[in-house]
Amino acid sequence: MKKFLFYFLGALVVVYILYFAFVSLVPYSEGTRSGELIKFSNKGVVVKTWEGEISQGISGAQIFQFSVLAKNDEVIKKLQENEGNYVKLTYIERYTTFFFWGDSKYFITEVEESQSPHFRDR
Repeated sequence: MKKFLFYFLGALVVVYILYFAFVSLVPYSEGTRSGELIKFSNKGVVVKTWEGEISQGISGAQIFQFSVLAKNDEVIKKLQENEGNYVKLTYIERYTTFFFWGDSKYFITEVEESQSPHFRDR
């Protein structure tokens, strides 16, 4: 019985490690999105995560929610500097997320300040 329990717990640990490796290393998709950065905050009670939103339309009807991993200090700094501006975000979409990574499946890897297509004359 002890031998079975040992193998069962070992198999559970291996499955969890493989699951974590798959989620963290294999992206579902990669791409870019542009819009006005309307929100960027560090939220949470026990585990703090960086969460943000960009508006992709004039009326704000299309909102893209994203997360930033805490280790990406450069991305966090650029997003804080560009709040309220039009930005182009490069992201990786994961199959799922963990509570200590963030609320969204979209993780920002790069930020560029961009020009709004709605107000080009300004």
